[in-house]
Amino acid sequence: MNATEAAVETIQREMTAFARRARASAGRMHPELSLVSYTLLGHLEESGGCRATDLAAHYALDKSTVSRQVTALDRAGLVERRRDPEDHRVHVLHLTEAGRRILAQVTVSRRAAVKERLVDWAEEDLQRFAAYLVRYNAGAGAGTGED
Repeated sequence: MNATEAAVETIQREMTAFARRARASAGRMHPELSLVSYTLLGHLEESGGCRATDLAAHYALDKSTVSRQVTALDRAGLVERRRDPEDHRVHVLHLTEAGRRILAQVTVSRRAAVKERLVDWAEEDLQRFAAYLVRYNAGAGAGTGED
């Protein structure tokens, strides 16, 4: 195995560990909010609302998977469905005030946890790491589950 292959293998292994840790910590941040729920709520906040089919397409998930997640979020009072003003046959998902509050609480907790993990890092290392993550996620397939 050459140095590039070894580096790619290490990156893949460490990203898998990161994802596993993120899923495990999501339940500790808020018992009602899985990592998937947190991600969907974050997307709804960022986009200002969207259709469930748009969520499915964005995350390359099956529509039934998204439907189950959205139904659970709706029942918990974290999202609401509103008719699209341009096409009354379509419903657009929006965060409720409760959804905004919980998302904000979890975001603060997650940010504090990340900050704590990086407390001993030099500022230039943090900036370089942030730039590398942005660069990686800007690549083909970013956010689509294709990686």
